[in-house]
Amino acid sequence: MEKLWAGRFHKALDSDVNDFNASIAFDSRMYEADIRGSIAHAAMLADCGILTPADAQQITAGLRGILEDLQTGKLEIDPTAEDIHTFVEAELTARIGEVGKRLHTARSRNDQVAVDLRLYLRDEIGAVDGLVRGLIEAIAAKAEENAETVVPGYTHMQRAQPIVFGHHLMAYAMMLLRDLDRLADCRRRMNVSPLGSCALAGTTYPTDRAQTTALLGFDRPCENSLDGVSDRDFAVELAAALSILMMHLSRFSEEIILWCSWEFKFIELDDAYSTGSSIMPQKKNPDIAELVRGKTGRVYGDLTTLLTMLKGLPLAYNKDMQEDKEAIFDALDTVKLCLTVFTPMLATMRVNRDAMRKAAAGGFTGATDCADYLVRKGLPFRTAYQIVGELVAHCIETGQTLESLPLEEYRRLSPAFDADVYDAIDLDVCAKKRISFGGTSPDSVREQVRAARDWLATH
Repeated sequence: MEKLWAGRFHKALDSDVNDFNASIAFDSRMYEADIRGSIAHAAMLADCGILTPADAQQITAGLRGILEDLQTGKLEIDPTAEDIHTFVEAELTARIGEVGKRLHTARSRNDQVAVDLRLYLRDEIGAVDGLVRGLIEAIAAKAEENAETVVPGYTHMQRAQPIVFGHHLMAYAMMLLRDLDRLADCRRRMNVSPLGSCALAGTTYPTDRAQTTALLGFDRPCENSLDGVSDRDFAVELAAALSILMMHLSRFSEEIILWCSWEFKFIELDDAYSTGSSIMPQKKNPDIAELVRGKTGRVYGDLTTLLTMLKGLPLAYNKDMQEDKEAIFDALDTVKLCLTVFTPMLATMRVNRDAMRKAAAGGFTGATDCADYLVRKGLPFRTAYQIVGELVAHCIETGQTLESLPLEEYRRLSPAFDADVYDAIDLDVCAKKRISFGGTSPDSVREQVRAARDWLATH
C-alpha cells in the first residue's frame, strides 16, 4: 500500500523501519471513530462549498459501506497499512476512485488521530462507567444482606471496634462512586474537538469547525490549533482515573485474599472464581483477586508511560505521541477485564457470619464501649480507659473475653460496674449504638445503600 506521504521520497521505506513506524496493529480498533470523524468532515466540506454535494454523498456512502463491511467481517483490515487512517482512505479510494482522494482536504492526520482518539476514549469511558456501576450494585446488595453481620473493624491490621460487614463493604462503594465522578469529569474535559486544527496551524479553507463539533457530539472545538494536535492531557487524566480505580480494586482484593484465608475464614469464594493447586489437593486459591491486585501495577505503568512520553515534547505533533495509544488502550482493557470478573466474584462469595462474630469478640472490640460505659457512670475518660485496659490484660492472661468475664472481676477494678455492663459491651448493641451520620449502625448502612443507589439513578 502506497504511503500517504510518498510524493516527497524517491526510495522505499526499509521493511524493518516500516514495521517500527506502523501503528495499524493497535490503532485499528479506532476504525469506527475514524469513519465517524471522516463522515462529519465530508459533510462540513460540502456545506462550506469545499466539496460538491455529489462528491460528499459518494464519500459518505463509501465510508458507510466500509464501516458495515468491517463490522460484519466482510472486510478485514490490511495489516501492512501504516495506520487505520491510511487503510480507510486507501480502501475508500479503491472503492469510489479519485473522489476518495478529496476527503483529506483541510485535514491532517494530526487532527484526525486526535479526534479519533477522543471519540474512541469517550465511548470507552462509557463502557467502564457501566462496569463500575454494576460492581457498586453488587456491593450494595451484599451490604444490604450483611447490615447486621458483626465483624471486627481494623486499624493497623489489629482488631479495633465492632462494625457490621455491610459498613465495611459500603466503604468501597463510596470509593467507586468517586471513581465514577472522576471518569465523568475526565470525559467532560475530553469532549473537545481538535478536528480542523489540521497539522498544527489551522487551514486556509473556509471550514466550519462548529459544525463538525456538533456532528460528533463534542461540547466545543479546541481554541488553539497547536494545542489541538499536541494535547494528550485527556489520555493522561483517564489513565490517572483508571489507576485510582485499580488502586481501589487492589485494596479490596487484598482484603478478600485475607478474608478467605484459613487464618480469617470470614468468606469463601465460589468455586467458579477460585483455582486449585497442581500439587496440593486441599488448596482453594483466590487467584482472581490476586491477579486484580497484580494488574494494578500494569495500569500504573501505563500512566507512567504517558507522562514520561509527553514530558519532553516540544509543540506540536511528534511521532513519540504514537505511543499514547498502546498505553491507554492497555489501561482500559485491563480495567474492563478486572471489573468483568471482580463483580461476579464478589456477588457469589459466601459470608461466614459466625467466624466474623467470633473474631470481633476475641479481639476485645467492645473495649471502647466498656470505657464509655464508665464515662456515663461519671468517671473521666482517661481513668475509664486505664481501668478497661487492665481488664483486657487480665482477660488475656486468663483466656477470657470481656463478655465472659465475671461481674466480680469488673467490680474489683471499679465499683461503677453493674450487671448492665454486659448489655453495653454486647457486640450487636455496640454496632447499633453508632448512629452518627455515616456510622456503622445497621440503619446507617441501609441509608448508605439507599444513597448510593440514588446517586447512580441520578448521575
